Amino acid sequence: MTPTGIFDADNRTLSLQREFAASAPDVWAGITESERLARWFGTWTGDPSTGRIMVTMNAEAEAVPPAPYEIHACEPPHRLDVSAIDEYGQWRLVAELVEADGRTTLTLRQEDVDTDTLGETGPGWEWYLDRLVADVAGTPLPSLADFDDEYMPLAAAYAALSS
Repeated sequence: MTPTGIFDADNRTLSLQREFAASAPDVWAGITESERLARWFGTWTGDPSTGRIMVTMNAEAEAVPPAPYEIHACEPPHRLDVSAIDEYGQWRLVAELVEADGRTTLTLRQEDVDTDTLGETGPGWEWYLDRLVADVAGTPLPSLADFDDEYMPLAAAYAALSS
């Protein structure tokens, strides 16, 4: 497996893309509807119209406490911009979807990445995004065992992107 992410060292931004044989509204539902998000990442609770929700990750090996997420922009079905501060650090995530010819490209950017964590962050997003792709396609999702065996070996390549 080869890293698919690109790291912009000047802006400390990690970008990854995935393509789906699905409409933008379908992929959008996969990243914004709590029931769909639960299948590959976690759930959220609260009222998004307030600009804040609580996200509980459910794909991790150990329980992760809910974290508050702030919604900076929500432009269905094309752009979602959120941030969070949790036990893993500070996160600014922007998801952009573009549909063309019956296919949707998702670009996920994590901004202001701590370069000391790039070796863990990159493989993590590879795994999560591959889980989203599988969920939208209706195929088996990569497991935690897959993460250890297939995704963590990418850590050194991701860490090297910051140098």
